[in-house]
Amino acid sequence: QLQLEESGGGSVQPGGSLRLSCAGLGFALEAYAIGWFRQAPGKKREGLSCISSPDASTYYADSVKGRFTISRDNVKNTVYLQMDNLSPEDTAVYFCTADPRTQAVFYGTPFYWGQGTQVTVSS
Repeated sequence: QLQLEESGGGSVQPGGSLRLSCAGLGFALEAYAIGWFRQAPGKKREGLSCISSPDASTYYADSVKGRFTISRDNVKNTVYLQMDNLSPEDTAVYFCTADPRTQAVFYGTPFYWGQGTQVTVSS
């Protein structure tokens, strides 16, 4: 069964950094486009970034462009989201997603979703 497992969430002070990891369990992530989404309480789900397959093109929402970086490590079967210069507005549950079609991830309808990892930014 295809599963995604996020890790790396936690609490950090404003201006700090975190690196989220998304591991593929039972399948090769390199064959899938991978996206990161987040949802904060009372807010709509927001697409943050995606990385396509097989060319690994990357895309970012304006809200995170220049602060977040998505990358793949095919040997470790993991996709990362490096998050820098975090602010309280980044507090949310972060989800990793996968789909064979880059467009599905880009337009917010990927088939596979992880359980999410909490990121809290506060002083």
